[in-house]
Amino acid sequence: MKVAPHRLKARQVETLREGALSDGGNLWAVARGGSKTWSFRFKSPATGKRREMGFGPTYDVSLAMARTLAADARALLREGIDPIDARARNREVGRTFAETAERYITEQTPGWRNAKTAPIWRSVLTRYAYPALGEKIVSAIDTEDVLAILRPIWSEKNETANGVRGRIERVLDYARSHGWREGENPARWRGHLSNILPAPGKVIQAGHFAALDRRDVPRVMAALAQSEGVAAKVARFVCLTAARSGEARGAVWSEIDLEGRVWTIPKERMKAGKEHRVPLCNSAIAILREALPLRDTRRGDLIFPGQKTGKP
Repeated sequence: MKVAPHRLKARQVETLREGALSDGGNLWAVARGGSKTWSFRFKSPATGKRREMGFGPTYDVSLAMARTLAADARALLREGIDPIDARARNREVGRTFAETAERYITEQTPGWRNAKTAPIWRSVLTRYAYPALGEKIVSAIDTEDVLAILRPIWSEKNETANGVRGRIERVLDYARSHGWREGENPARWRGHLSNILPAPGKVIQAGHFAALDRRDVPRVMAALAQSEGVAAKVARFVCLTAARSGEARGAVWSEIDLEGRVWTIPKERMKAGKEHRVPLCNSAIAILREALPLRDTRRGDLIFPGQKTGKP
């Protein structure tokens, strides 16, 4: 009898000590002799014999990823293709880093809350990784390939370089989970690149702007209040609400309750993904009243509109 997939919870997999648990859909979590791995059990379309396909250790491959791999394998079975044989052929032919990265981005996009995440991933990889790694087979990428990308920018653009490293690491982990490469991840930081490159936090960076001395705050706020510019209004509003600049710049009138003196930021615009209510003091209310003449529903509902239509 076929068992519907997605029966397990991550906690059940974590606490499994010995034996096997079925997630349905041919996917099993198997604990044996101190190791815990994912197993896909099926009958070969060609021979009818029972076969078992490993998806890797549970600490390395999440439940969600294992389910994705199982769904891919079931799709092959429906077409009469043995997934173990298909994986072997993929290893022989090989997938390029660019192909693997694009597939990873496509599959992860539905789970990314910010619509800009996928374009940012593509932009970063296109600029820094694809020129050197794009056409290289993922199974052949080694530490020197990764260092050739990171070393030129590690000191000059350390934050960017570490972001590039992290993205390469995740793409190569994805490739390993699919069986397209084996061995350690050459982009891994802890215990690997940490032995070669200086720690990100210790790389000398360009200095930040000095904080405003508290004694100068009244003078600066007064100067901002004299400005007719929208940017000055936003700066004052940020100071008075302790909001992030992006939250303030993207604020719309429908979020404001002038009578109740509350600004309600919906969860979709919050980094934590939870609705946030901000009490508005007299000065914050005054800024909003200053911004009322800027309101033009034909150009959007933004409180602090920019020069481009519909942009903050």
